[in-house]
Amino acid sequence: MFGDCRQAGRPQGGDDLKRLYGRAFRFGDNVNTDYIISGKYKFKTLDMDELSKHVMEDIRPDFYQEVEKGDFVVAGENFGSGSSREQAPLVIKAAGIGAVIAGSFARIFFRNAINVGLPVIECDTSQIEEGDELQVDLERGWVYDVTKDIRVPSTPLPAVMVRILNDGGLAEHLKKHGGFS
Repeated sequence: MFGDCRQAGRPQGGDDLKRLYGRAFRFGDNVNTDYIISGKYKFKTLDMDELSKHVMEDIRPDFYQEVEKGDFVVAGENFGSGSSREQAPLVIKAAGIGAVIAGSFARIFFRNAINVGLPVIECDTSQIEEGDELQVDLERGWVYDVTKDIRVPSTPLPAVMVRILNDGGLAEHLKKHGGFS
C-alpha cells in the first residue's frame, strides 16, 4: 500500500516531518530516563554524538549498533519516566531515531521531546512487533504497520507541535518565527 519504507528515508529537522518511515525496535513498559541514557555517562559529557553511542545500552547493549537512521523506538506505557533532564530525548534524537511510539509517556519527557524536535506518538503499541516496518503520519494521527498491513490510530499532534518539530525544536521555532505562531 505505501511501498518500501526504507527507500523513503526520514526527513531531518527543517524538512517536512508529517510522515516518518522506519523499523520498530520494541521495549517494554516504564522505560525510564536512566535506561535511555545511564547517569554514568550524562555527567561526563554534554556531547550528544558521544552520548548517543550509549543510548538504551543498560536494557539493550547492542541497540546503537542495530538501529539505523529513521528507525523507531516502540514501547509500552509510561515511556520516559524519571529525570526531567533533556538529555534523554536529545540522545535518542542524536542516535538518529525517527520517533518514539509508546502507549503513554511521562509528561515531562513528552514536553522535552517536542521541545528538542523529537517526534513522540501515543498509540496502542501491542500489535507492533520487533522489526516491523512502520509509516507514521503525525498530522492525521496514525501508525501504519507495513509488515502486517494494519493501521493503528494514534493521538494526532496539534498543528503547532508539528510546526515546532518541522523547525527542529522549540528554540529553532522561536528563532524562526520570533515567538509562537
